[in-house]
Amino acid sequence: MMNKTFCGYVSILGKPNVGKSTLLNKILNKKVSITSRKSQTTRNNILGIKTSKNMQAVFIDSPGIHGSAGRIMNKVLNKSALGLIEDSDLIIFMTHRLQLDAQDEFILRKLKESNAKVICAINKVDQIKSQNQLLPFIDHIKDKFGFLEILPISAKYGDGLDDLEKVINSHLPESPFMYEEESIIPNTHYENFFITETIREKIIRSLGDELPHDTFVEIEQLEEKEELFKIHAVIYVSRESQKQIVIGDKGNKLKQIGTQARKDLEKHFKKKVFLKTWVKVRKNWNSDNDYLKSLGVGGTYESK
Repeated sequence: MMNKTFCGYVSILGKPNVGKSTLLNKILNKKVSITSRKSQTTRNNILGIKTSKNMQAVFIDSPGIHGSAGRIMNKVLNKSALGLIEDSDLIIFMTHRLQLDAQDEFILRKLKESNAKVICAINKVDQIKSQNQLLPFIDHIKDKFGFLEILPISAKYGDGLDDLEKVINSHLPESPFMYEEESIIPNTHYENFFITETIREKIIRSLGDELPHDTFVEIEQLEEKEELFKIHAVIYVSRESQKQIVIGDKGNKLKQIGTQARKDLEKHFKKKVFLKTWVKVRKNWNSDNDYLKSLGVGGTYESK
């Protein structure tokens, strides 16, 4: 008699910067989603797989959801993230302060409309000065939504994640595994995706608020040899003035971004990396809905 297996899609939803990508990376013990204090660093819905014995959870990480989506790119990302609700067997709703703001309320309204199964993860509990503050907040959100469970966690330090994974596994539907047991991340285009997101993460971390969401990275050449990755990448910006910001004085900023990205890529791929980067201007790329779709922004991305 074959043992029963349990498998399902688990979506991680929340407003920007609550720690969704950090949680996914920590659970998988592998970096598949870029992290930054800036919102919308996760532009695609990344699939990560966690298999343990007869349980397989297929995680979907999403862009942070904005209650008011002004720009076209924000609208595309919101539509993508909210579309995950209907496709998921289980949802982890993340919040990170001991209060629900308008963005949290917006997401909860959407969850209520869907009748989805939802676990609440209260992140960054390591920053709470007194645990006496936590219990009243848990009681408060119990009245807001019929969560399956409410769990305090610290995604950064891993606190409470064992309990979270147990709860997730207990609510997975009976189903055959979708992927091989040793898989962490599925798809042949993962290398390209990981490279572009690594470079973009370094841009975001290096430039702070100087360049809000106006960059896109595209691989022009990728050649893999036994001991070397040769990568040519183009960083696109929306305006000529932004090009100089990315390049920096005498090219120092671009060199810094390239060096940091190369080190991360060498660590990840476990081989030497030759990385060459250029900066080009493509006007208003992030306001062009058709172009955003051609880039895969807001679409589900499966990685290898």
